[in-house]
Amino acid sequence: MEELALEVRMSIRLFFGGEKCFGPGPAALLEATDRLGSLRAAAAEADMAYSKAWTSLRACEQALGFPLLEREAGGRRGGGSRLTPLGRDLLAGYRELEQRMNEEGARLLLELLPQLAMVE
Repeated sequence: MEELALEVRMSIRLFFGGEKCFGPGPAALLEATDRLGSLRAAAAEADMAYSKAWTSLRACEQALGFPLLEREAGGRRGGGSRLTPLGRDLLAGYRELEQRMNEEGARLLLELLPQLAMVE
């Protein structure tokens, strides 16, 4: 029989001026765009309409005040998208924050709810 352990998983959302400006959805879109070289392909992989993906990232860019993607229109060469240096830094920092918050959450779980953390 598989042993189950209680764990903490946090979902981080960043806010600026009370408005959400970045979170798990945009982070996943940026990662997929980076891997696939295309926001359209990233949206398709996420089973999301391209217009929704574009609107989501555009809202993030407006709230943050800097571009996340460099876009090249289609045509003969096919176009595509790639992360800007600031977009890459934001994504890396966000993932690091997420990892550290989850590690701290696991520590706090053991400290504050030891009776639940030890349940087998």
